[in-house]
Amino acid sequence: MLSDIVSAGQVVEMQPVNREEGTEGEKKVYRTKVFDVLSEDQVEIMMPIEKGKVVLLPVDGEFDLCFYADKALYQCFARVLDRYKSNNVYIVVMELTSNLRKHQRREYYRFSCALDMDSRELKTEEVSAVEQHQLYLVPGLSLKHSVIVDISGGGLRFIADYRYDVGSMIYCTYHLNMKGGSKEYNLVGKVLSRKEIEDKPGTYEHRVQYVNMDADVREEIIKFIFEEERRQRHKATSK
Repeated sequence: MLSDIVSAGQVVEMQPVNREEGTEGEKKVYRTKVFDVLSEDQVEIMMPIEKGKVVLLPVDGEFDLCFYADKALYQCFARVLDRYKSNNVYIVVMELTSNLRKHQRREYYRFSCALDMDSRELKTEEVSAVEQHQLYLVPGLSLKHSVIVDISGGGLRFIADYRYDVGSMIYCTYHLNMKGGSKEYNLVGKVLSRKEIEDKPGTYEHRVQYVNMDADVREEIIKFIFEEERRQRHKATSK
């Protein structure tokens, strides 16, 4: 079953079973790619890279794995059997300790990108409408430009030369290029975190969670992510 679902080049998320904590209290999650499938219960995975450095995963360490197949996400538990370097690629051999099962957490996968976005903070009356699960936008208000650096079905992260307060509600608008052409998305989000970029004073990274998102819109964004990931994977293997 493993070889029918998992293949080289697929994105995989790895989360320590011991719930190692990341920054801002988040559970630590590493994102990397499958190198090769060795058997029905063993897979080679490229060691994740964080801040330009290889993360040396411990032998016998246990991880919760999520594989991003073409049409779905599959989850299992696995432990590190071995680790080594092959042709300048650092690899870990993982042995599955549970069966693969289809997982519904696709919306949490953050797809790296560079997309133009305009946004502004919501007015008081707009926030009140959101709290009542309604969408009301004051027309004609000016927007500020930013760049989305990763996107998911649950939210986005963007870079801007201005800052929003954590907890503020913002209106976001951007375009996604689908198979049927470009489509505009107008969404409301809540700022979960903000930090100034170390080597770029006056430039801020914001993490935003969508609020009251329509289920169909969420599925469209997830579909865009899967299509782009598949396109990039095919492009890389065709070189």
